[in-house]
Amino acid sequence: MAGVRITETVLRDAHQSLIATRMKIEDMLPILEKLDSVGYHSLEAWGGATFDSCLRFLNEDPWERLRTIRSRVKKTKLQMLLRGQNLLAYKNYSDDVVEYFVKKSIENGIDIIRIFDALNDPRNIETAIKACKKEGGHAQATVSYTISPVHSNEMFVKDALRLVDMGADSICIKDMAGLLVPYAAYELIKALKESVKVPIQLHTHYTSGVASMTYLKAIEAGVDVVDCSISPMAMGTSQPPTEPLVATLKNTQYDTGLDLELLSEIADYFRPIKEKYIASGLLDVKVMGVDVNTLKYQVPGGMLSNLVSQLKQSNALNKFEEVLKEVPRVRKDFGYPPLVTPTSQIVGTQAVLNVLTGERYKMVPKESKALVKGEYGKTPAPIPEEITKQILGDEKPITCRPADLIAPELESIRKEIKDYIKQDEDVLSYALFPQVAEKFFKERDAKNNKDQAKNEDEIAAVIAAAVSSIDTEPGVRLVVRSYRRVAGSQDMWK
Repeated sequence: MAGVRITETVLRDAHQSLIATRMKIEDMLPILEKLDSVGYHSLEAWGGATFDSCLRFLNEDPWERLRTIRSRVKKTKLQMLLRGQNLLAYKNYSDDVVEYFVKKSIENGIDIIRIFDALNDPRNIETAIKACKKEGGHAQATVSYTISPVHSNEMFVKDALRLVDMGADSICIKDMAGLLVPYAAYELIKALKESVKVPIQLHTHYTSGVASMTYLKAIEAGVDVVDCSISPMAMGTSQPPTEPLVATLKNTQYDTGLDLELLSEIADYFRPIKEKYIASGLLDVKVMGVDVNTLKYQVPGGMLSNLVSQLKQSNALNKFEEVLKEVPRVRKDFGYPPLVTPTSQIVGTQAVLNVLTGERYKMVPKESKALVKGEYGKTPAPIPEEITKQILGDEKPITCRPADLIAPELESIRKEIKDYIKQDEDVLSYALFPQVAEKFFKERDAKNNKDQAKNEDEIAAVIAAAVSSIDTEPGVRLVVRSYRRVAGSQDMWK
């Protein structure tokens, strides 16, 4: 092959994985032009949890963040992660909302949309693929990697082929838990390359410690693109580091062609930023290590942390091993879903409840009921009838695509927030995170009002100074005094 390409994740998944998506746009701006000059396949810069984090924690407009990055990145494709029919939130949305979100994402600067579904249900991906193609974007459809008695390379290839039939321009194997070990990666990529006629990209996390080796074997098998992060924001729960892979492949048939000196300069920029986040407590150095339990229990590192947290809150940490044994049983009962948001949280919470109550499915959260009912989509394996009966009673599961049950909702949302809309994209921010977005809109309006009033006061002061310096008629002085009085009033802007 003619060299491997790299997607750089430092602007999105790297900091999402390490510092809960708290990197601010001000930390990105000084390095964007240099990142743009590297020659990456793409920069993953948006989507995932960044949208929520911008609104909820950073007081940033996520759409403005995207436009700002696009204005500085002229040569490199920008990429985002989209949760299929869930978009960037945690429930299914109507098709008109999905289509409008995709349209606005591309309009504001996104080139490649990576679209995935937690259950690998292609019906939850199809609307976003079609919308992306319609708007001229690159639709990268995703197969979420997992290990179970029902999952196999044959199943993953079949899933990928169906996504290509839907119009996918490329396929990403998304190993969100870091479960894909090197020789398994070789076999999987080899099988995909033999059957799938679009480019194959591989995404993994360093959590279990094997990710760089996994990439090397995947590259030998013919993978086209891999996801890496510049070294200060790599490893641990993030992606494999960019520079060592570039150095490893140099002067081979897989040579990336990327400049190590330039990458070193970029690493130098991010090193003090990493130290800043460590000092603030946002980056816990524990997440930078290797967690072999990820491979032992086939559970993502973040899910293990959540289980520990839930048990601590119940003063039941002594039941941790029991819960870990219950997780695969619940996963089997629920049709072997890949353990990724939101299914990892659903399965984990149910396992904790089963152990703490001493009776399986005595307590069933609404999310577990929704999964069993089919509201998240079709599970990889059928859910046993006895489990369905125990959890749903006489209620029947749905068999249609979940979004088929959702009426168009875009216009009703637009009417609901008409007083807050300052840009077309605001309706989408509100659709995804209503309470968080409304709070953001109110704070934005208050700031704008304050800034406008300040500007008017400054203008009035300049006029007054100019007028007072000349011998003017009394009537002119009266006009200036009146202008200053009105400009200083907040009422005129309500």
